[in-house]
Amino acid sequence: MIVARTVGRSLLNALLTLAIVLLLWQAVVSLTGISPYVAKGPLDVWDHLFVDAPGVAVEKSAEAHRAALAPLLAQTLQDAALGWVVGMAVAILLAVLFSLSRAVEAGVMPLALVLRTVPLVSIAPVIILLTGRGTVASVAVIGSIVVLFPALASVMFGLSRANRESLDLVAVYGGSRLTQLRKVSIPGALPSLFVAARVSVPGAVTGALLAEWLSTGTGIGGMIQKFSASARFDDLWASVAVITLVTLVLYNVVQVIEDAVLARMGMTGSLT
Repeated sequence: MIVARTVGRSLLNALLTLAIVLLLWQAVVSLTGISPYVAKGPLDVWDHLFVDAPGVAVEKSAEAHRAALAPLLAQTLQDAALGWVVGMAVAILLAVLFSLSRAVEAGVMPLALVLRTVPLVSIAPVIILLTGRGTVASVAVIGSIVVLFPALASVMFGLSRANRESLDLVAVYGGSRLTQLRKVSIPGALPSLFVAARVSVPGAVTGALLAEWLSTGTGIGGMIQKFSASARFDDLWASVAVITLVTLVLYNVVQVIEDAVLARMGMTGSLT
């Protein structure tokens, strides 16, 4: 029952979030005075993707629009997944290394803080120069950088909140620092790990779009500028709307999994 209530509450929050986003979108389109030729609202995007006018040509039908958008969305999600996996893996690895060795933390953390203060757009040309334009490596590096720093901060926070008595108990029985991490710190940091995974979803999508725009020229990120330059504003707004909706769905899927797992384990819930 606790798990069911937790999942239901998460789903309700997801629906409320979606409703708020749609209302804000419509308000921006209606109240800013932008030409309807350029600005498209939720109903316009819905018509573009799902409604056919009488006698419309096959190549201009809603099905054709969806068929054109589907591979772009699939490519962007693939790039986002790559950045998310690499960024989360590196964040967890660095957090564990920092917990095991203060010397490693003192040597690496200042560099990480410096990189965090530099806008990614400004260092992206250097990354592309080193990894090659249009390569999977450039997508992985750019996407993972967006994910890395917030995830690293969250995981380190969770590891630092390990129960002191439990750590001392492991030490008394001869456990090493690695054993303390494995038996106490990492299980106790599970809420922080879920928070890192959840907040990294929008970051991974943003990183994928940026990598596609600057490096590969594929996916939604690579086509947005082309849509704008060719005045294909229906396709432009549809692509932005779809990737935003998918991002919200993925974010809330992780939220539901997080709430269900933590409720099942008897933990208090996420940190945010």
